[in-house]
Amino acid sequence: MSKVIVVYHSGYGHTQRMAQSVAEGAGAQLLAIDADGNLPEGGWEALDAADAIVMGSPTYMGSVSWQFKKFADASSKAWFAQQWKDKLFAGFTNSATMNGDKLSTLHYLFTLAMQHGGVWVGTGMMPSNSKAAQRNDVNFVGSSSGAMAQTPSDAGAHEMLSGDLETARLFGQRVAAAAVRWRG
Repeated sequence: MSKVIVVYHSGYGHTQRMAQSVAEGAGAQLLAIDADGNLPEGGWEALDAADAIVMGSPTYMGSVSWQFKKFADASSKAWFAQQWKDKLFAGFTNSATMNGDKLSTLHYLFTLAMQHGGVWVGTGMMPSNSKAAQRNDVNFVGSSSGAMAQTPSDAGAHEMLSGDLETARLFGQRVAAAAVRWRG
């Protein structure tokens, strides 16, 4: 069995719900970055021991939150020692608008993973892009790079669409399956 860690920051609870769905699908451990941009005690050791690291951040102003960025900058210690080289990585995000520059956030997460010498896992899901598609369908936002969700700015985390959460859960399953294959 592979060890998957979901490390994330959530400002208003939406990204936390996505993280929970990803973790459910992957059978993963959740590792929350707090409001000050810090990991809980033992967090760095858990990441070092992981086979796969799934990163999540809300999309704020076209990128990750400052709290996630603080975590990313602090990961330079692991980078210097090449502690995360050849681990699997994946990412997810949520923003208030349909586009919301979420791909920019996923590109940031991808670049961080590549700097660590990691291997990226995309969604492997077809987009829901036919005339019959409904907003609550799996991968309606249509991302291949990582899981994306859209929640209106005036909607609470409890109002997230089940299709977006199911997309996150299925994404977690894919990462876990890839981790098993990668370990060989």
